[in-house]
Amino acid sequence: MTDERTAPDDRTKWRAFAICVSVAALTILDLSKVNVGLPSIEQALDAGPTALQLIVAGYALAFGLILVPAGRYGDLHSRRRMFMIGLSVFGAASLACAVAPSVGILIGGRILQGIAAGLLMPQVIGLIQQLFVGKERGRAFGLFGAIIGLSTAFGPTLGGLLIAIGGPEDGWRLLFWMNVPLAIILLPIAARLLPKQQPHEAGAGSLDPVGIVFLGLAVLSLMLPFVLTTGSPGDDPARWWLLVAFAVFAGLFAWWEGRYQRAGKTPVVDFSLFKLGSYRNGVLISTTYFAAMPATFLTLTLFVQQGLGLEPVFAGMITIPFALASAVSSWLSGRVVDRLGRPLVVGGLVLVVVGFSLNSLLAFITPPEITPYAMGAAMLLAGIGGGAVISPNQTLMLADIPVASGGVAGSIGQLGQRIGTAVGLAAATATFYATVYSENGGDASGASLDVYHDAYRNSTLVTIGFVVVALVFALLDTRSRKVAAAAPESPQ
Repeated sequence: MTDERTAPDDRTKWRAFAICVSVAALTILDLSKVNVGLPSIEQALDAGPTALQLIVAGYALAFGLILVPAGRYGDLHSRRRMFMIGLSVFGAASLACAVAPSVGILIGGRILQGIAAGLLMPQVIGLIQQLFVGKERGRAFGLFGAIIGLSTAFGPTLGGLLIAIGGPEDGWRLLFWMNVPLAIILLPIAARLLPKQQPHEAGAGSLDPVGIVFLGLAVLSLMLPFVLTTGSPGDDPARWWLLVAFAVFAGLFAWWEGRYQRAGKTPVVDFSLFKLGSYRNGVLISTTYFAAMPATFLTLTLFVQQGLGLEPVFAGMITIPFALASAVSSWLSGRVVDRLGRPLVVGGLVLVVVGFSLNSLLAFITPPEITPYAMGAAMLLAGIGGGAVISPNQTLMLADIPVASGGVAGSIGQLGQRIGTAVGLAAATATFYATVYSENGGDASGASLDVYHDAYRNSTLVTIGFVVVALVFALLDTRSRKVAAAAPESPQ
């Protein structure tokens, strides 16, 4: 029960990997492709700002809530089983979204989609950890990062294309319909290819339900006030009191986990993982980086659609250069990360800061008819940097993690990303719309291009700030690695 009896051959490993990353891509696409559908959903279902925010951020909220318990369960029992359950639920939830007659049902379907994505992603990370070792794992995570980068950046383009095909009234439904046949096709293939056995942590057998409840309440109370932030004057300031509840539940969670571990049981989160500098710093980098990325794509889409008046399909095309550059850069980075290490991530973050800064400047100074092309060129530069961040950081973050803990370790990293996404989306969109409301007399409709220029500039400053914080963490990690490497040479 503790070890695999037979290791899969190379062909089987890479085919299983292909299934894993295909499903991961579906879950990430739903973080970005729905953005361009928001104006259509607003018109078709008479959705207000809070409802639109819940459609986007509610998915990330549910995603984050389920990640750690799903990763823990997969590590203890069967990643394959959890993968199959998650994919089935994702297909069913996508169907519910596609036929939703009201915005309330659509929000419910999106939350269920997020739960399914939270079931799936830890299994994907854990299975990659399980299937590959050494340099081969770096290449696998390089490809994984390339595909995730493509999914994130191509999402708006794909969403715009589907809306163009389906029409302005019901085209947004195709955003969800596309998941249904894909889930049906992938389910039997996954059942055949994913490994049926996996290594387990010796002596681990408890799921720690009390710890899971405390963790879930802590994550919910942390993310919810940001999910409910739209930037409109109607936002209820009382939502920030939920952060007090977060502090209470986080304290209870830490207390319970310590008590649980002292009793000789295995807690839902092994805090000893955070003693590993490579893991701890990797989580901090990915959390702050993902606070910037989805928010960047959303505010860019808002600017070019509402400010420049671009159709959704053309608005999404601006991110194509980022997607292509990121994919190539991620694949190349996965091949050299073992040799270059953390400085590769530092260089990537610097390029992202330069690219985003240039993108904001060009949006402001170029004529409107040239602006989309100029922004696309700046996003190309940012994409080169972005590809050198996600997959190398994933590889470095999990390098010292035991395979038996790969699912829960990966799920904590993914939880950081989802928390970062919720915080970043709230901060950037609130800044965007607060600027519009402030400069347009308290009304978001009929604002001039100058107002949208200011809104986009201000929101971009927020997202650049998150990337700079990630850069600081990467520099600190680089320094600590140098100190650790020199330590054996020091006199005892």
